[in-house]
Amino acid sequence: MSAKNLSTVATDLIESYGNTAKNVIDAYRAGGERVVTLLEQRWNSALKESRSELTAETAKNARAAQAAFSAYYTKGLTFTTNGAQQVVTQLVKLAETGVERAAANAALFEEKTGASALTTLAAATAPGALALSKLAAQIEQKTAELASKIAGDDVTTVSAKRSSAFGQRRKAA
Repeated sequence: MSAKNLSTVATDLIESYGNTAKNVIDAYRAGGERVVTLLEQRWNSALKESRSELTAETAKNARAAQAAFSAYYTKGLTFTTNGAQQVVTQLVKLAETGVERAAANAALFEEKTGASALTTLAAATAPGALALSKLAAQIEQKTAELASKIAGDDVTTVSAKRSSAFGQRRKAA
C-alpha cells in the first residue's frame, strides 16, 4: 500500500471518528430533549395534584416559571450541541488537511531523496490502519443506531412512577 493509500485510510478513519463524535452529540441532544419533556410532565403532574391548594396567581406563576426554565434549558442545549458539532466539523477538516499535506510532503521527500523508507513504512502500517478503520466504522454505525434510538424513543415508555414532591409533602402533613 502506498503512502497515498495510507493517507486515504487515515482520512476515512478521521471522518469515521468525526461522525462518531457527531452521533454522540446527537444522542446527548436527544437525551437532553427527553429530560426536558420528562421534567415538564412531572412538573405538570405535580401542579395538577396541588392545584386545589394553590391560588390562581401561584399556579399561573408556576406554569410560567416552568416554561421559562424549559426554554432556557432547551436554548442552552441547542447552543452547546450546535457548537460542539461545529467544533467537530472543523477538527475533522483540519486533521484531513494535515493528512493530505503529510502525504504530499512524504511523496516530495521520497522524490527528492530517492529514499523509499516512507513507502515501506506506509506498507508496513497499512494493514493495522485498515483494521482500525474497519473497527471505527463499526463503532460509528453503532453510535448512529444509538443516537437514532434515543431520538426516536417515545418518552412515555419511561416508567418511573414516583410520587411528586408535592404529594410527598401532603402525605407527611
